Amino acid sequence: MKSRELQGERADEAKVRELFEQCSRLMLSLTQLPQPVIALVDGIATAAGCQLVAACDLALATTNARFATSGVRYGLFCSTPMVPLSRNVARKPALEMLLTGDFVEADEALRLGLVNQVVAPEKLEEAFDNLLARLLDKPSDVLALGKRAFYRQLEMGLAEAYDFTTDVMVENAQYRNFEEGLAAFVEKRKPAWPT
Repeated sequence: MKSRELQGERADEAKVRELFEQCSRLMLSLTQLPQPVIALVDGIATAAGCQLVAACDLALATTNARFATSGVRYGLFCSTPMVPLSRNVARKPALEMLLTGDFVEADEALRLGLVNQVVAPEKLEEAFDNLLARLLDKPSDVLALGKRAFYRQLEMGLAEAYDFTTDVMVENAQYRNFEEGLAAFVEKRKPAWPT
């Protein structure tokens, strides 16, 4: 659905609902993938684009990147983009972005926690390759377990989160990868992760 399809005396409620539900399902699916999802931004990420960056597990941006939840400027509060934004950026800056619709430059997005790193445009691919190498150096089953636990514990109270993550650590300690990782640490060598 294009923005013109939302125009008119009143937008078709069923079509609008389907559009935003589909977008929400997509964003939620990113957190449910076992692999880390990395956003690369070299330009403007506004509204659903900013939502996508915030929904990804990690984000790299160039100095050209700008971010906004600009719907409020057009009479539509960025309610669904608010969900991942408010889980990545502190309350006051997130509300400022949502209430004003103003753009945030890449360096400010880094300071706020929306992105992990800002690089020159010509360095984006290199930064991605470096981050990817750092992830691929880890056992995929441990990354999947950790990512799943990270998102689940966010929604829990403190005591419940500690109970849950204790169970996760006990489960993880049974993995062959932990056995190899611990042996490598003791033997002062690089782990040879079991396949």
